[in-house]
Amino acid sequence: MGTRGRQIVGEHLDRVLELLNKAYADEWLAYYQYWIGSKIVQGPMKDAVMAELLQHAADELRHADLVSTRIIQLGGTPLTSPKQWFDWTNCGYDAPDEPFVKNILEQNISGEQCAISTYNSIIEEIGMKDPITFNLAVQIMQDEVEHEEDLQSLLEDLGVFIKR
Repeated sequence: MGTRGRQIVGEHLDRVLELLNKAYADEWLAYYQYWIGSKIVQGPMKDAVMAELLQHAADELRHADLVSTRIIQLGGTPLTSPKQWFDWTNCGYDAPDEPFVKNILEQNISGEQCAISTYNSIIEEIGMKDPITFNLAVQIMQDEVEHEEDLQSLLEDLGVFIKR
């Protein structure tokens, strides 16, 4: 990153890098949770849920790429080991050990709600101290809100399907 770009972040640089690396860990864990969930999901509406999970996995991977690029721009290093993701994560990892559609959807809704809270916190804390990171967090949070809505719609459809 250029000198002027770093000057804007200034004294907040270490905290911004910490927040970004925590979000980076979340994105990788979310990617894997979606991806593996799409492979093992079982039950009614399985195909629709599988397709949605794969799309969300691709989005989470794209988020990890965006966040890692910003970390590097700021002169930091993204977490280099998957083991570190578990130490740094805000949202954790909810293994899809019960692959029934309803369980998978509920786990991922919970993950999206945590991601929304995480990015909202970044937005509130960073504000205009770092407008680039602020805008990145807004962009990713918008995707996470859409993911939550998509998953909740599928869960509602599943409820109607099961009641019949």
